[in-house]
Amino acid sequence: MFAVIKTGGKQYVVTAGQKLKIEKIAHEAGENFSFDEVMAIFDDEAKVDIGAPLIVGAKVEAAVLKQGRARKITNLRYHSKTRYRKKHGHRQAYTEVEVKAIKAK
Repeated sequence: MFAVIKTGGKQYVVTAGQKLKIEKIAHEAGENFSFDEVMAIFDDEAKVDIGAPLIVGAKVEAAVLKQGRARKITNLRYHSKTRYRKKHGHRQAYTEVEVKAIKAK
């Protein structure tokens, strides 16, 4: 069984036991929570449940493994002949979660 969930402006296809990195959410490491925005559930018996846009009453239970920050991305601006150089760095915050269970209505 797998499901399509929506979090952080993105959609993820998840199965039970899967680990994934999502946009940062406000939960501590070791804490359990659930995704309520489930868009589709695909069962093992080829049964498909698709929401319009969400499935009411369905949820995906998960646990936070850790909070972290991704590798640094640098942006360099340069104008020729004017000695203009700007360097800017960014590290995106993420949350690593493990999907525990997928529950339909």
